Amino acid sequence: MCGGAMYIRDEEIHKVYFPNPKALLPVLKRDGSLEYMPWGRREKQSGALPLGGWARLESLKKGMWNKYFPKHCKIIVNEFMERDKATGQTNWFTVTKGHYIHGIIAQDNGEIRLYVVTIAAQDTDIHDRYPRIIANTI
Repeated sequence: MCGGAMYIRDEEIHKVYFPNPKALLPVLKRDGSLEYMPWGRREKQSGALPLGGWARLESLKKGMWNKYFPKHCKIIVNEFMERDKATGQTNWFTVTKGHYIHGIIAQDNGEIRLYVVTIAAQDTDIHDRYPRIIANTI
C-alpha cells in the first residue's frame, strides 16, 4: 500500500515513511516546480481530513472524496516501498522515468494533505493494494 518512498532533493536521497508525522512527498506543480506536501493524517494529528495516507481509486470514482475537493496530482518519487503482509519484509519498487504515483490533494477548512491513490493488487498473497502508477497525463 506504499508505506514509504524515496526521492532525491537537492542532490540528497530522502527516504520517507508514512508513520512519520513529518513525512512530505514531492508533487509536480503545473509550472514544473515541486511542492513538498504533508502525506496523509495520522491518529494523533489534529484535523478533519481522513486518517491514513491513501485513497482508493474506487472510492474516488464513487465520489466519496468529493467533500474534500480532491485535486489529482503527480507524486514524483524514484521508488516506493511495500511491506510483504506475510513476512513483514520490505520491498522497494522503481518508478520508471516518465511515470508518477497518482495522488490527490484533499482539503478541509484550510487543512491540506496529500494521499496516494491505490488500486487492487494482482498478487494478493503479498500485497492487497499498490499505488496507482500513471504516465504523463492523468
